[in-house]
Amino acid sequence: MRLHRGGEPDGYRRQRRALGGRRTAVRAPRGRLLLWCAQARRHPLSRRMESSMTLSLDLLLSLCTALAIGLLIGAERGWQERDHEDARQIAGIRTFSLAGLLGGFATLLAGELGSAVWVALLLALAALAVAGYVSDVRRGGDQGMTTEIALLMTFLLGSLALTEQRLLAAAGGIVLTLLLSLKDKLHALLKRLTAEELSGTLKLLFISVVLLPVLPNQGYGPWAFFNPYLTWWMVVLIAALGFSAYLAIRLIGSRKGLLLTAVLGGLVSSTVMTLTLARLRERMPDALLACALLATSALMFPRILVEIGAIHPALLKELALPFAATTLVYLGGTLFHALRGGRASQEAPDEPGLRNPFELLPAMRFAALLSAILLLVEVGRRLFGDAGIYAVALLSGLA
Repeated sequence: MRLHRGGEPDGYRRQRRALGGRRTAVRAPRGRLLLWCAQARRHPLSRRMESSMTLSLDLLLSLCTALAIGLLIGAERGWQERDHEDARQIAGIRTFSLAGLLGGFATLLAGELGSAVWVALLLALAALAVAGYVSDVRRGGDQGMTTEIALLMTFLLGSLALTEQRLLAAAGGIVLTLLLSLKDKLHALLKRLTAEELSGTLKLLFISVVLLPVLPNQGYGPWAFFNPYLTWWMVVLIAALGFSAYLAIRLIGSRKGLLLTAVLGGLVSSTVMTLTLARLRERMPDALLACALLATSALMFPRILVEIGAIHPALLKELALPFAATTLVYLGGTLFHALRGGRASQEAPDEPGLRNPFELLPAMRFAALLSAILLLVEVGRRLFGDAGIYAVALLSGLA
């Protein structure tokens, strides 16, 4: 159906001429009228208007995100400097809000005029931040550059909000605000941190983030029983749980810290957690260690039930009752030792002579033992076949 300039179908125009030009004399049938409206919506001009409206709303949302990032960071900075005189405040909530908007508009201008505009605006803002810092130092103010760096970060996040990474920009603004608000707690943590703890943290990060990813994830040796990646992953797990137990005891005390680590560690690996607790036997009360061991062992059975349900749901009906009964027995033992040794646990020192928080040698020994057990499991399966299933299960349970 062809439309004329007035937006009227060709047939309707001829009928109107035949009736003396009276536009009201012709009424379009309902079906034809709906078809006419549908064709009008598919008109190129209509599509351009809808696309332009969608683009405008998306652009407005991106600019609002850039503004919100500046408001959030500026509110935190203003609250931190609320006791300072106005003349000594380098940037407050309005300045940060404008910096976020400036970053957004800089990205828009860069798309129209080139990236040199964005670089020039960033350098101009950096020059203003440096000038404000120098002026504050001359007046005897704070010599830290946190506010100036946060101002530049606000500009960058505002620019990022105008790209396809708007959600990432919002998340970055929240993380930056949270980091700025934790100033006192982070400084207090650094004062409590010892050289051994810092060294242990760096070593743990090295073996997990740097060394683990480069190890080959394939089997070597007879029947490919030795996998360097999986073996070292076990080393990392043991070292990480031990380090976590150390930090928990240091931060929230021996009783709560040890029990919390035992519960969380039991969800990961009760065997590894048992090894970790055994290393604390000379520095913790027996009643507290017994309570922690029973608690971490009690969580083993629910975890196994979840794994069985994911692999073989039909076995849940057969194993749910005995596993639940065993879990209740362990929980009862945990409660018994907690009540019986409550006084000894309360008298335990907050930091009971803890040594090096990062001990790699015990973790490597256990990983070597695990590799040997896996080799014995494979030998038993190949030599005895189906008859060796139970022996293999016993050896696997040790792992």
